[in-house]
Amino acid sequence: MIPVPKGLRNLMPTWDDMKRCRFAFLNGSVIGFLIGVLPGAGSTIASFISYGVEKAVSKHPEEFGKGAIEGVAAPEGSNNAETGGALVPLLTLGIPGSGTTAILLAALVLWGFKPGPLFIQDSPDLFWGLVASMYIGNVLLLILNLPLVAVFAQLLRVPSYAMYPLILGVSLVGVYADSSSMFQLGLLAGFGLLGYAMRKLDFPTAPLVLGLVLGDPMERALRQSLMMSQGSLSILLRPIPCALLVVAALLLLVPLFRKLNAVRERVVGDRAS
Repeated sequence: MIPVPKGLRNLMPTWDDMKRCRFAFLNGSVIGFLIGVLPGAGSTIASFISYGVEKAVSKHPEEFGKGAIEGVAAPEGSNNAETGGALVPLLTLGIPGSGTTAILLAALVLWGFKPGPLFIQDSPDLFWGLVASMYIGNVLLLILNLPLVAVFAQLLRVPSYAMYPLILGVSLVGVYADSSSMFQLGLLAGFGLLGYAMRKLDFPTAPLVLGLVLGDPMERALRQSLMMSQGSLSILLRPIPCALLVVAALLLLVPLFRKLNAVRERVVGDRAS
């Protein structure tokens, strides 16, 4: 069982914690906003990408998954920033940036508003009201969450043998309620066993989840791009796609170079001794 400190003061982050995660907050917020602007991305993708980026640039990536505060700060900052970024395509193009904004779009259309390029001009009161609601909502969350930190932390006192069956039961009910399919329950069981095996074999599960979330949208976007270019891959060599490909390559290569450098230093140290 994880020990939980007693008292609100002991549950609050220290100045040292804030100093450690200041860049994680900044990186996560920027990544979350940019991903939120992309239509259909969502907070899940933003959280996983910000976690991966923070782990890749960290000087101590081995601490991630073992309580590193940067691994919590980056996804949380990204998750919060994605909410504001998702409003950009919704209000300017009429395209929802996440599942939440899709519901908001349906509500706006139901009440006779048309989000798009003329939304600010036609409905300035509603637009600025939505912007103000983001500020008010964050302040209210801060006011509500700070006094309840001690209450939320008590969940850590629940033993794992009681928490895991509860999580499994909620997952089973949610999957069956959404699809009414036994096949989907079989997939849940299969991926649960796969995740358990990956945890035992020390394989990261975040890339697998991110691949499942991003796979279908990436294939659809690639088909649309190739249709626009009549099958030519030159459309991927434009400045913005090239910049994104370079960033993706760096995120893949930087951890590899670090591991190779660590192995080389270990070999040199063994030879010297």
